[in-house]
Amino acid sequence: GLSPRTVELYAGLARCFLDARFGAAPVDLRALHAADVIGFVQQQARRLPPCRAKLLTTALRSFLRHAQLCGEVDAGVVAAVPAVASWVVTPKLPRAISAEHAQAALRACNRHTAVGCRDFAVLLLLARLGLRSGEVAALALDDIDWNAGLLRVRGKGDREAALPLPDDVGQAIAAYLQDGRPAADDRRLFLRSRAPIRGFGNDAVAISSIVMRALKRAGVDAPRKGAHQFRHALAVRLLDRGASLAEIGEVLRHRSPQVTTLYARVDLAALRELAPCWPGAAR
Repeated sequence: GLSPRTVELYAGLARCFLDARFGAAPVDLRALHAADVIGFVQQQARRLPPCRAKLLTTALRSFLRHAQLCGEVDAGVVAAVPAVASWVVTPKLPRAISAEHAQAALRACNRHTAVGCRDFAVLLLLARLGLRSGEVAALALDDIDWNAGLLRVRGKGDREAALPLPDDVGQAIAAYLQDGRPAADDRRLFLRSRAPIRGFGNDAVAISSIVMRALKRAGVDAPRKGAHQFRHALAVRLLDRGASLAEIGEVLRHRSPQVTTLYARVDLAALRELAPCWPGAAR
């Protein structure tokens, strides 16, 4: 159920572990011991931030489980992958791009050019539907049902969802297909503008680069330059309009309601009603 991008990331981290354990010698997974795994994680945890260290242990555990399935390692080696402890007293607030900055980024796209048509459609998908950058990159021509007005999106874990296609987003995509998309055999919706002409695949970095260039053209100095800030902005906007957390989680396709509760912390008006008065303060 992992995306190709995640598999590539996990494989790179597993390769680091094998290089550290075997060096230039031939890799023999049957020679691995629990102490090798524990020692490697402890060494890496000293220099990595907690979030990266957690990712390392997840990738290592996934790799070793696969090796166990192939009969290369014992279950004790898999169980030896330690957990990385991290304490966060106050989780960070979601960084959302402001409505003014989002509009400025959209206006900065020169829709009279092929690249401008493409970038405008990409930004609208991020802003109006809250898609992840990898989901935008993975869109294919066959994912659009023009008659029903639906867009098929492949999310995390290869989970598919059919989302309504807003009129403005559909018009932007149609304009790109008619006037901006190069002729190519690739069935991806959005293509590179330079040779080799092909789709972005699942490359989320390419979509984030489109966002960065649009913000730069618009003269916007946002605290975040990536595509995910549009997703946060959609959630905040829905919350301001009275949507419930359950409804926001459905729009953003969160697997766990716990993820959506993060946005409750940005509703300051509602939080003020819950805050008790300070003892002795004037009423």
